[in-house]
Amino acid sequence: MNIRELQDEIIRLKKEKDFCILAHVYENREIVEIADYIGDSFGLSQQAAKAPQKNVIMCGVRFMAETVKLLSPEKHVYLSNSEAGCPMAEQLSVEKLREMKKQLPDHKVVAYINTTSELKTECDVCVTSASALDILRKMDDDKILFIPDINLGSYVKSRLPEKQFELYKGGCPVHAMMTREDVEKAKAAHPDALFLVHPECPAEVTAMADYVGSTTGIMNFAKNSDAKEFIIGTENSIVAMLQYDCPGKKFYPLSKKLICSDMKATTLPDILACLNGEGEEIFLSDDVMQKAKGCIDEMLRLG
Repeated sequence: MNIRELQDEIIRLKKEKDFCILAHVYENREIVEIADYIGDSFGLSQQAAKAPQKNVIMCGVRFMAETVKLLSPEKHVYLSNSEAGCPMAEQLSVEKLREMKKQLPDHKVVAYINTTSELKTECDVCVTSASALDILRKMDDDKILFIPDINLGSYVKSRLPEKQFELYKGGCPVHAMMTREDVEKAKAAHPDALFLVHPECPAEVTAMADYVGSTTGIMNFAKNSDAKEFIIGTENSIVAMLQYDCPGKKFYPLSKKLICSDMKATTLPDILACLNGEGEEIFLSDDVMQKAKGCIDEMLRLG
């Protein structure tokens, strides 16, 4: 089967078998085109909770599928490709976090959404890249242990000097590899372009940006801006996505290295296999469901 035939069969089967397909914006274009909802990880989880379908396929990585299950416990949730993980989400263990909490008993634990469900059971509140600054500003607590992304944590810390932060030295290996030299090179090549960057990038990179925000924030800024050229400092799928959505504008990757192999793991045959009963269904224990949902509920209460 070619791409179009696979897409047509997937669209037919998802309607026949009552499936909702979610696609993160970092997925390849042929995946995005057959999705019911496209967006950031937490936004997709919220869309899935509202969707009428009883079965959900997450085209993304494992922690995203787990978050869908946390918000839709009554639904059957499938991960499109079992090998699609997230190095950031997996780099901090529950045991290590418990040790850190013992050393910092007066700190509230704030977890970036890019964490496993097991890790969220040990956290007080969850944040997204879009909501982190607002949520932490609204928290009454002044002492914060922020996990796992040191770059996002540093970005928020720099804007909330009234609070005391302890940061775990983790992060996204793709975003973390960006340097000031990459920005200088891109700006020299495209002097008229605005530079839009994700806060998972190092501080030396975000300091040079015209806009810092989540992937959805970056896309909305580019779509609504009067500018015609943009350098995109996040996963390169966003460059392609914006070129489709804004054909009258030009988009350039900050670096050709900004590619997440886990986000590229999902294929159309993977999704077809899920629809035919061969995919991995996500199961979480009742204890994990209850405790992990708690820090998400607190984010929603504050946000």
